[in-house]
Amino acid sequence: MPGPLSGRDLLSINDLSPEEVRLVLDEARALKLRFYAGERIIPVLRGKTIALIFEKPSTRTRVSMEVAALQLGATPLVFNRNELQLGRGEPVKDTARVLSRYVDAIAARVYSHRSLVEMAAYADVPVINMLSDLEHPLQALADALTIIEKKGDLSRLKVVYVGDARNNVAHSLLLVVAKLGGHIVMAAPRQLWPRSEILEAAKLAAEETGAAIELMEDPREAVKGADVVYTDVWVSMGEEAEAEERRRLLQPYQVNAELMQLARRDAIFMHCLPAHRSEEVTEEVLEGRWSVVWDQAENRLHVQKAVLSLLLS
Repeated sequence: MPGPLSGRDLLSINDLSPEEVRLVLDEARALKLRFYAGERIIPVLRGKTIALIFEKPSTRTRVSMEVAALQLGATPLVFNRNELQLGRGEPVKDTARVLSRYVDAIAARVYSHRSLVEMAAYADVPVINMLSDLEHPLQALADALTIIEKKGDLSRLKVVYVGDARNNVAHSLLLVVAKLGGHIVMAAPRQLWPRSEILEAAKLAAEETGAAIELMEDPREAVKGADVVYTDVWVSMGEEAEAEERRRLLQPYQVNAELMQLARRDAIFMHCLPAHRSEEVTEEVLEGRWSVVWDQAENRLHVQKAVLSLLLS
């Protein structure tokens, strides 16, 4: 019998109810336990084929998704844009309809979220967002898993995001903490606060779960009493033309030891990677006692195995 997520698309954290977010995290924890018990291959997707499309370069996403598929018994087919007719101007809707005849799922890392929406509208198989300009849901699910592993029930925690709160990682983190009933503070220059549609979706989730959402400009005030401090790069792929202005604007938002000292004594530091040392975070913090970034990166594998198994089993 198909499960509650079988055949679904995952383009946004908002595609999941709070109960479904917990379902994914429970499945990820179970698969991780089996992984460390020696079950590296759990062939629940034997015979399935998954197309992985990369418009943007990738280390963690590409390797973890390929390995996730292989460890579930599926076959991943990896393409960059120029290896498909997309690179010669074929419409996304045509590619989606053709691939649906060949594969059991499509996962894509794209510049424009609109491409994913169009792909999902025309594909007859699940479409998974591996990153877009709007959201990074797989990263946020791995983040939530890491926070729960390190700190326990997220609904009891204060999570503070410092830096560019208008980017894909910040958007998905805001939504996942809201879905899980936590207290999230976004500390950023006002012009880099989350997009209105993401903020409204998070507020709706918070009404259901009891989450608290705050936006502020002062990073020092935001971090006081934080259980989790999170940051991301100041200049994302595709924003290089704005690099100098962004660095000037975000310089007061660097996560350094002085800022971390304002958080709780047992606070953890998170970053989705790759990190620009001495820019959004110092070497001392990234490599120091607060950092859980390597566990966070590993959890991409376990969460993506959970997503694939729940959507395709």
